[in-house]
Amino acid sequence: MKKLFLFVLSVIAISGYFACSKSAPQTPSCTATPPAGDSSALVKFAGDSIPLTKDSTGLYYHIIDSGSATAKPQNFNRLVVTYVARIIPQNTTFDSAVNSNLNNAVLGDLIYGWQVGLPKIGVGGHIQLFIPSAYAWGCTGYGPVPANTPVFFDVQLIAVN
Repeated sequence: MKKLFLFVLSVIAISGYFACSKSAPQTPSCTATPPAGDSSALVKFAGDSIPLTKDSTGLYYHIIDSGSATAKPQNFNRLVVTYVARIIPQNTTFDSAVNSNLNNAVLGDLIYGWQVGLPKIGVGGHIQLFIPSAYAWGCTGYGPVPANTPVFFDVQLIAVN
């Protein structure tokens, strides 16, 4: 019995060694554009008619209506929003929704540009977010949004749950 136990233990150890010694396939690295690299495209997209504010992270935004001062979203909240999303600089709409609960996602699970921008307004507020690619989908892109592409969101915050 002791010999059988040692044999099984040896087989497991040898199998583990060979399984761990295989090198993992290399995934191509990707290089994200830093937020400052998208600044000129974001400012140009806004044009002269939209007064932009730049926060310390590099996110540009324009608050149209600040909404409720007491009901502001936090990263653990689920949101109900109406929005239109565009690719910069082509100005092509890639997504929109009316009274969407964002598939029940919490703010902390959404792109970083939303995590930074949405708490700047309260329920009933309206904000335009000019998001550097690093704060959207970075060097991987997402669906119709190519890699390293800044995006624009026009968002109305309907409710915070």
